[in-house]
Amino acid sequence: MAKNKSKSGMGAIKRFVGNKNTVTILGFAACVLTLIIGYNIRVKDAISPTSLPVAKDTIPSRTLITNELVGRINIASTYVNEASNVVRNVKDVVGKYVSHKTTIPKGGLFYKDQLSEANEMPDAAFANIEDGQTIYSLAVDKETTFANSIRAGDYIDLYMSAKDFNNDNLVIYGCLISSIRVLAVKDSKGNNIVKNTLAYGEPAELLFAVDDEMFDLLRETEWVQGDIVLSPVIYNKNYTASANETEVGSEQLQQFIKNQVRDFS
Repeated sequence: MAKNKSKSGMGAIKRFVGNKNTVTILGFAACVLTLIIGYNIRVKDAISPTSLPVAKDTIPSRTLITNELVGRINIASTYVNEASNVVRNVKDVVGKYVSHKTTIPKGGLFYKDQLSEANEMPDAAFANIEDGQTIYSLAVDKETTFANSIRAGDYIDLYMSAKDFNNDNLVIYGCLISSIRVLAVKDSKGNNIVKNTLAYGEPAELLFAVDDEMFDLLRETEWVQGDIVLSPVIYNKNYTASANETEVGSEQLQQFIKNQVRDFS
């Protein structure tokens, strides 16, 4: 008797499962359940906050970002997912610099295009000037920079030409200083003309570092009787990759400059 009841129950289940209407209802219920679960997951992800680094106070351009300048704030995940440029981790902010001409306001998030590495900052090379060196600014223009082709990192020789008024106005010409690494090229407003970018100004000055003795010599060329013209000569990339140490060239040129310096005593 028990066996008959068992067989009868199994048969009823098979008939229930095999019924087309039952299959349709179960499938519909499964779809609804899946949609509900998926919707709940999406809503939870959207409203669950994500912790992001934020500026505790206004951070000016060119500022090194330290731990003391960075706080945390909770932002809805939906915004974070849409803002692909936002920085999510404090470790990706600390140690970076606020980019040139950018200010991060108090409470502001950090974005990737607002941050720079130290070596990417304008004038970054100035921070590595050795003891006993001084930065010299050489006045230039588009013509003397070979159609604005000299950039930071290039090596130049500095040639000198002048008239010797004490020797029948003979023209003196030669290499005064060789193998100088250019630190920056700036326009008349002090803006950097950066390598591999479009220049937004005419070149007005080349900046480079030389030993103090060489710096004094260059300054003396500005005080001599009569004009002394200093002209940069650029080298190709192969020379730049294997450039020698900076050194003063002809002793005759040096002595000529010293002899021409006015006596203001």
